[in-house]
Amino acid sequence: MRNLRLALAQINPTVGDIDGNVGRVTESIEQARAVGADLLAFPEMVVTGYMPEDLLLKPSFIERSIEGTRSLAPLTRGMTVVVGTVERDIDLFNAAVVLHDGEWIGSYRKRYLPNYGVFDENRYFMPARETPVFVRDGTVIGVSICEDIWYPGGPVEEQVIRGGAEIILNLSASPYHAGKAQARRRMLCTRAADNIAIVCYINLVGGQDEIVFDGASLVVDEQGQVVAEAEMFEEDFLVADVDLEGVFNARLHDPRLRKERALDQGEPATRMELPTREPAISVEGGASMTVATAVATKPELDHRSAPHVRDLVGEIYDALVLGTRDYVRKNRFEAVVLGLSGGVDSALCACLACDALGSKHVVGVSMPSPFTSGASKEDAEALARALGMRFYLLPVGDVLQAYQRVLEAPFTGRDPDVTEENLQARIRGNYLMALSNKFGWLVLTTGNKSELSVGYSTLYGDMAGGFSLLKDVYKTMVYQLALQRNRRAGQQPPIPERTLSRAPSAELRPDQTDQDTLPPYDVLDPILRLYVEEDRAAREIAELGYEETLVRRVVSMVDRSEYKRRQSPPGIKITPRALGKDRRLPITNRWRH
Repeated sequence: MRNLRLALAQINPTVGDIDGNVGRVTESIEQARAVGADLLAFPEMVVTGYMPEDLLLKPSFIERSIEGTRSLAPLTRGMTVVVGTVERDIDLFNAAVVLHDGEWIGSYRKRYLPNYGVFDENRYFMPARETPVFVRDGTVIGVSICEDIWYPGGPVEEQVIRGGAEIILNLSASPYHAGKAQARRRMLCTRAADNIAIVCYINLVGGQDEIVFDGASLVVDEQGQVVAEAEMFEEDFLVADVDLEGVFNARLHDPRLRKERALDQGEPATRMELPTREPAISVEGGASMTVATAVATKPELDHRSAPHVRDLVGEIYDALVLGTRDYVRKNRFEAVVLGLSGGVDSALCACLACDALGSKHVVGVSMPSPFTSGASKEDAEALARALGMRFYLLPVGDVLQAYQRVLEAPFTGRDPDVTEENLQARIRGNYLMALSNKFGWLVLTTGNKSELSVGYSTLYGDMAGGFSLLKDVYKTMVYQLALQRNRRAGQQPPIPERTLSRAPSAELRPDQTDQDTLPPYDVLDPILRLYVEEDRAAREIAELGYEETLVRRVVSMVDRSEYKRRQSPPGIKITPRALGKDRRLPITNRWRH
């Protein structure tokens, strides 16, 4: 029997914190040694954090990253460790470095560099041409990086056909969006079954600016069955014993790879030997780590092969919590502050912030104007009390009157309009920024994707802040998330029922509702998905059953509001195409659908 105990360290690095990231890797190496792991893998670019962006244009950053990686080699006596980092010769590469038995043996360099959506790897890296495999005790290991495994054929198939790889180890930094984990799981199972190989997929976890990495690392056997799975949105350490004889036996009975190898005209893959001089040392008496066994006929697996199952709304909620927590903590803020209007958006943001940071680190501010209803004031205070967060009441009426007195002369002869409405929003923005300056709190904005798409927001008012929790969350999803949060609370839901049932309103003029300006959200949101995320033309959208005049009005609102979105704070990506790096349109632009 050829067995290999492998470990996948699903950790949460911080971009640019090379010493800290190397320290986390070091801890995981010791943990792997304690459970007797033969092979330990880390996610893509774990040493640098993903993505360093233009830090990669700084030679000093590159050199320090390589030094940090090299410092790990002496720690690997008796085991093989594959770590994501950068590597250079005359060019710069996204690399998976193989450290073995105390030495830097070699590396795999990423071939397929994504350059779409939030990715821009062609800006920094050279794509590799070689596809090596690594041989440990007769077991052939094919290492690849993220995008390299997403396409049929390519590096993974070459490692199997030309190098005889039995284990495919994929180091990844795969950003989250709703439904991505399920699609990724299907793809990995297909790769394993098609190549009759064990696929070990190790993904980053944690938030980095707009992006959340969801983890959910996997071990898939040669039949395409998931045999071990790490948690989503949490750091985890996954251990699995894999039986390489199962791969050999499966290939004996399936002639596909033999035929492909016979027909292949390419050069054999470069083989790098990993001679084992010392056995991995296990803690006396065994470790407390449970182990999943990856064999063709699997015994009952431990809990790691069946992690907590989330419905899609719950999955999105957890992604928002993780993204919020990491943005705040990694940027070294102690507390956050946000406006509480009594509406569902700010209520959901408050819940997310409290779940991410703890209620003692969240400050809510009610800032009623002369048009704020009693229900809104009551619901804002009730929410803050239910969550246990600090709460301030700072009315805007007196300041609004002062503004109106100062502006009375230049406004003479002009009727009140949106100007006076925006004054109220900007006073609130000033209040929150004053608290931020005085106490060092990060201001959270509460606008949602529906509003930001069509420009139903006020520059330097409700858009003023440092982080936008709901920037990629449509209004209809806001309600679903709010209901999800209340259900999680059981008998004491924090969001008042009246907040969920009242018509949404900015309350900046008498008897105002959002639908005075916008279509109903259950009509608006599908149109926005088609236009913002799929780039459908107005005519195409109308042909799907929407009133054409309405569609053209929505499309025009989206197009005219690009200048606002360009000035909005970063927010968490949870859809396939978020407002930000995913969607890059010129502000000065006369193209119209």
